[in-house]
Amino acid sequence: MLQTEFRNAMAQLGSAVSVITTDGPAGKYGFTASAVCSVTDQPPTLLVCMNRNSFANLHFKQNGRLCVNVLSSNHRDLSGIFANASLRSEQRFRHDSWQVLATGAPVLDSAAANFDCEINDCHEVGSHTVFYCQVKAVRISECPRGLVYFNRRYYDLAEE
Repeated sequence: MLQTEFRNAMAQLGSAVSVITTDGPAGKYGFTASAVCSVTDQPPTLLVCMNRNSFANLHFKQNGRLCVNVLSSNHRDLSGIFANASLRSEQRFRHDSWQVLATGAPVLDSAAANFDCEINDCHEVGSHTVFYCQVKAVRISECPRGLVYFNRRYYDLAEE
């Protein structure tokens, strides 16, 4: 009962939608996430949560790097592609345009913002891995429209 109530209450906590990517000796992988937040700006550090049962979990740990690609309102389809467990990794990266910054993790060219990070630490908490990621490079676009996930639906954010 509490688990269901918790999930329903968490659905009321709107959050940005991101595609989290990695590349390195363990290969190129990515997934869609809304569990990303700032930890500190000295040094710039983010927290990223990922299900421990995810096919990509071990690959992120082995690569030791990731990029948080913050999606804009025109990325709803891309969010679904990276959330689709039936797609192989190489199929996901065929969509949109990608490059690299400091760490070598894939950076989405059209993202609202990119946080290119090294994974400094991780903890296993219940069903998830919590990654603590030190930001090595940031890129911000001129995108005026954001994408948030609230009450199990996508919403566009626009400048007023």
